[in-house]
Amino acid sequence: MKFARIGTPGQERPVVHDGTGWRDLSPLTADVDGAFLEADGVARTRAALAAGTLAAVETDGVRFGSPVARPSAIVCVGMNYAAHAAESGSAPPQAPVIFLKTPNTIAGPYDTVTIPRGSAKTDWEVELAVVIGRRASYLDSPGQARDVIAGYAVANDLSERTWQLEESGGQWSKGKCAPGFTPFGPWLVTPDEADGADPAGLRLRSWVNGEPRQDSTTADLIFGVDVLVHTLSQYLVLEPGDVLLTGTPEGVALSGRFPYLQPGDVVETEIDGLGRQRQEYVAWPGV
Repeated sequence: MKFARIGTPGQERPVVHDGTGWRDLSPLTADVDGAFLEADGVARTRAALAAGTLAAVETDGVRFGSPVARPSAIVCVGMNYAAHAAESGSAPPQAPVIFLKTPNTIAGPYDTVTIPRGSAKTDWEVELAVVIGRRASYLDSPGQARDVIAGYAVANDLSERTWQLEESGGQWSKGKCAPGFTPFGPWLVTPDEADGADPAGLRLRSWVNGEPRQDSTTADLIFGVDVLVHTLSQYLVLEPGDVLLTGTPEGVALSGRFPYLQPGDVVETEIDGLGRQRQEYVAWPGV
């Protein structure tokens, strides 16, 4: 199944794709959020679809928002693709490198992105996102991770590299938290439709103004999804609806091979089976 939220910002309503078309999910829940996921929302939706009780919904011309309502946490993993670590001039990490993004960075997959005031190095990062479906704390092994994962989605972990690396004081989050810096979606795809609980070999790609930038697969992950979820659960509590960004492959502007984003640029990101995003970038008002 694919879950989504459609409508104007702040007024999104939940929908689900049953393989033939979009269906109204509002008889089951007011939103796709942590409470819905924790309360066996996926199983209840599957039962409602089997019973034929969810009405069809027209989505042509309708905005898609983030497929999950504002999470309590966005937990991110840095330098988790071997080739990206190399292009960044770093040795592969011996343990996951973790940083946080604020929840108000979440945006729809096709929303316009404003380049922050004073930014000279806004960069793109296509990433596989993991959405937590059950509370996870002190998991005993990576094998338990699949029990707490609700599904997967596309994310663009936008970064301001000067603030992240040169003015960071050693903490990356300063360059990660501008408004709209986490375009997310278009769908939340359940694990049964995304090759199981630890997808390996999914192709990730990005383009800027139609020109290829990133083209890799999750086979290049240093730490896989199950390992990340287990490891994180030893240090923090992952709540239903939380989002884990698992890292980006090589091919970003930080590599020095491509220019950073400018007003008028268009970024597209895509992951096999999880959909495609498109954002236009605009200048800060008054610039």
